[in-house]
Amino acid sequence: MLKIFNTLTNKKEFINFCNNKKINLYVCGVTVSNYCHIGHARTFYFFDILVRYLNHLNYKCNYIRNVTDIDDKIIFNSYKKNISIKDLSNLMILSMNNDFKKLNFKKPNFEPKISDHIKLIIFFIKKLIKYDYAYISFNGDVLFNIKKIKNYGNNILKNNNYYNYNNNDFVLWKLNMNSSIKYFGWDSPWGIGRPGWHIECSIISYKYLKNIDIHGGGSDLIFPHHENEFIISKCLFKNKYSVNHWIHTGMVINNLGKLSKSKNNFFLIKDLLKKYSPDVIKFFLMSTHYRKNLIFDLKYLDKFKLCIKKIYSSLRNLNLNIFLSNKDKNLLFFKKIDNYFNIYMNDDFNIPKVYCLIFYMVKKINILKSNGNYVLASKIGIKMKYFANILGLLNNDNLNYFLNKNRNKKKIYFINKINKFIYLRNKARLLKKWKLADWIRNRLLKNNICIQDKKNDTNWYFN
Repeated sequence: MLKIFNTLTNKKEFINFCNNKKINLYVCGVTVSNYCHIGHARTFYFFDILVRYLNHLNYKCNYIRNVTDIDDKIIFNSYKKNISIKDLSNLMILSMNNDFKKLNFKKPNFEPKISDHIKLIIFFIKKLIKYDYAYISFNGDVLFNIKKIKNYGNNILKNNNYYNYNNNDFVLWKLNMNSSIKYFGWDSPWGIGRPGWHIECSIISYKYLKNIDIHGGGSDLIFPHHENEFIISKCLFKNKYSVNHWIHTGMVINNLGKLSKSKNNFFLIKDLLKKYSPDVIKFFLMSTHYRKNLIFDLKYLDKFKLCIKKIYSSLRNLNLNIFLSNKDKNLLFFKKIDNYFNIYMNDDFNIPKVYCLIFYMVKKINILKSNGNYVLASKIGIKMKYFANILGLLNNDNLNYFLNKNRNKKKIYFINKINKFIYLRNKARLLKKWKLADWIRNRLLKNNICIQDKKNDTNWYFN
């Protein structure tokens, strides 16, 4: 059975699911003030693995990940870049989806934007005021009164020291105090403004899930965000709201501490993808246990580039379409490695141990190939690829490219060029540059490539 560390209880626990084989997963998403960085990639890669592994165990995930598309940083960057807040948010969402698609992350079932839920947030802020958990401050903002919470600062992390240094009431509704600044705001009983960060996740998670099996995010969200979200939800929804397990990923750091936009020492996903394959980046991101901080250095990515090459090279000249029979004479060997894989994954996702298992299989494959036993080597290769796929690695497109590099080089270049045109067209549409968008569509049509626009994506196919 799967055991995973629960931040709420500070220990590893067996996962107890609310709805048998259906799992409600809520992960705090990106605040789209800028392009996504390596820290985002680590957090959302872990939850991508979690979903894939639960699917492997025959569970269905109802995966919700919100998008914070209104925030002080978004407002500041919109003026800095001389672009409307809505256009900036939409461009960053487009870029985020493009990054995550290249990294082969599974899309959530729903990815609700905060701006689409303002009326609901206002409705529940009214309730908090009515229940005397919130009040209107001297400047007109609506604040949550933490003095109403006896054990504030001691819910998620069990650490009262946080309260001693962070004992300020927090914002539920923030007014636009400067009438000369026209920004994205909504009318409310308290004036034109926007919601505070913490109440957003309370309302979104309750609307889409109510009872949550797993609530996740980066460890930097434990306090104050998850603490404040937790107490808001308890005050509003009482026993109608529950979270069984809180899961938090470690930070990406260097010698200066956490990599972050505010310190200007972060690395963007889109820039790293220009130099390293998705497999190299993802392999590096889980090279340290997901709960521990990960030290970032480009030399480590160069190291893992060689590791990925070694894995792919072991699969060269193998038949990866052999059927693995239950009567195979090597069945005990395969049961043994299956058992190790399950033990490592069930022990709080010990992915570095799974890496060791994969390299054990690589070594085994190479020995068998050198001895001319390509049949057994191929069977081990199939099993290794299956394990790697659960980690989101060695997907078919990358595998075909690597193993047939010369034959597929032009094809891969052509596909990447199409995807780049579609990204540029979507960007042009967001900026209302219709002539450029039409020009790109027509250029693709001339090459017999048709495109089909969907709500959050664009598909293409050969005519």
